[in-house]
Amino acid sequence: MQITFPHMGNVHIPIKSLLHRLQLDVVPPPPITQNTLALGIKNSPEFACLPMKINVGNFIEGLEKGADTIIMAGGWGPCRFGYYAQVERDILQDLGYRFNMIILEAPDSNVGELFNQVKALGVNVTFWEVLKTVKFIWNQINAIDRMEKAYEYHMAHTDEKEKATNILAMGLENIGGSICQRDVNKVCHETIAGLKNLPRHNKPVLKIGLVGEVYTILEPACNFDIIRFLGNMNVEIKRSIYLSDWVNDHLFKGWLKKSNRGHIYQQASPYLNYWVGGHGRETVGCTVDFARGNFDGVIQIGPLTCMPEIVAQSVLQ
Repeated sequence: MQITFPHMGNVHIPIKSLLHRLQLDVVPPPPITQNTLALGIKNSPEFACLPMKINVGNFIEGLEKGADTIIMAGGWGPCRFGYYAQVERDILQDLGYRFNMIILEAPDSNVGELFNQVKALGVNVTFWEVLKTVKFIWNQINAIDRMEKAYEYHMAHTDEKEKATNILAMGLENIGGSICQRDVNKVCHETIAGLKNLPRHNKPVLKIGLVGEVYTILEPACNFDIIRFLGNMNVEIKRSIYLSDWVNDHLFKGWLKKSNRGHIYQQASPYLNYWVGGHGRETVGCTVDFARGNFDGVIQIGPLTCMPEIVAQSVLQ
């Protein structure tokens, strides 16, 4: 079994670690390029979401590298993300590719259900081995988030922009090669320390909240690397969602860590008090939260025709 998967920010790091620790062969898709996007656009419906088109491009490139199995997350509700896997499977089969697709649905707060999904990969591991692996991957994801948050802050406060970017890139590369919790902690600590030690300037710094659809927030190839772009302009960014938030809330129904959704929904309730799918409600709530936190502004990003973000945009206007 040769497994490939879609890119979304730095999710490839924990996915590769997860599959390797479960003794599975991994065929990571190449980094997203214009060719990836061109393949997705060519073979997807015109009005499909941009993330789905990039997924299709990822899968084609992964299959061409020899993969025979695709792992994809599932979903539910008004957001079209819940249909991605089925549509992508049909597109790829129509193109002549032969493969297995394993869709990881949220385990509905049931650990046993997660175990059954892992067993579907053909992995001969015990229940406790799965839990041990999930714990390591979760710690790895949280370390990635801590490093990225440190980068978003220190990038705006130093003139050594390229060095800051290189420190983060090296940290991400090293954390991908970590084999134990001690390695994860060491890499995370050294990366954050390296960013903290960069000389600070005394120039004005704007503080901007980044809200919107999760894929376009997390994937630099989809948002024109907006965090680095704004950091070069001395703009400090805080995102409404990070990888650990998405994994915790979407795949594990909030049992890996305490979710801040209740607080965000409370902030959104005077303006949007029901679920519209995706992260539409979170976009409104986080915008209010950022405004009350004395941020200088908010940027909303999302794919063209994204219904939840269109609803949120209408509320914000």
